[in-house]
Amino acid sequence: MPQRKDKSRDQPRREMHQIRELPRRDNRKIRWGIAHIYASYNNTIIHITDITGSETIARTSGGMVVKSDRLESSPTAAMTAAKMAAEECKEKGIEGLMIKVKAPGGSNGPMNAGPGAQAAIRSLSRSGLRVGTIEDVTPFPHDGTRKKGGRRGRRV
Repeated sequence: MPQRKDKSRDQPRREMHQIRELPRRDNRKIRWGIAHIYASYNNTIIHITDITGSETIARTSGGMVVKSDRLESSPTAAMTAAKMAAEECKEKGIEGLMIKVKAPGGSNGPMNAGPGAQAAIRSLSRSGLRVGTIEDVTPFPHDGTRKKGGRRGRRV
């Protein structure tokens, strides 16, 4: 039997996966800051400090952005306040943020953050700042004072 010539070996072999070069990242150091976001049901406060937490870089709140008191804690006010804080950070050379979210907490306060917390985080990341870690630092009692409501609780 004559040998069959294999045509696939004659042609140059095509790569299954195309290799493309990714743009090189410059390995310069990023200046980090800490964004302390206090989000209650009445207001959202964004306080950005340096990495040690001792030097204030920017400080804004929902109340600085809107006119009426009831809109201070809204996501829209938090987004606008976060944009203002991010612009100040960029001016001062901060390129990345570690985020600490805090709700009122304690023995009588709510343990979950208000409506402006997520909006503020999203707005900070969309403004071009790199987000490192997001941490919840809500204070919780280690058996502290007595909760309100009396012995038999709140009767509805």
